[in-house]
Amino acid sequence: MRTALIRYRVKPGRAEENAELVRAVYSELAERKPPAFRYATFRDGDTFTHVAFGESPLQRLAAFARFQEGLQERCEEPPHVVREAVGSYGL
Repeated sequence: MRTALIRYRVKPGRAEENAELVRAVYSELAERKPPAFRYATFRDGDTFTHVAFGESPLQRLAAFARFQEGLQERCEEPPHVVREAVGSYGL
């Protein structure tokens, strides 16, 4: 199963804007209901962590394209992607 953990920090004052863009991705996912895909986003202040399991449909979503537009400009610390899982239980 494909897995990815993505972590980045947005510039001060940009966290709520980023969170709204992320929420739009979840709205589109809820409409499309892609099978066998699990996705979660966590926020700690200006730091966001996304965790994805399964074959990702994100590149095909209009909301994800909007999220990616300007992401590098919103970021204080660019996205770091980790794909190698050491272990998991029930995921």
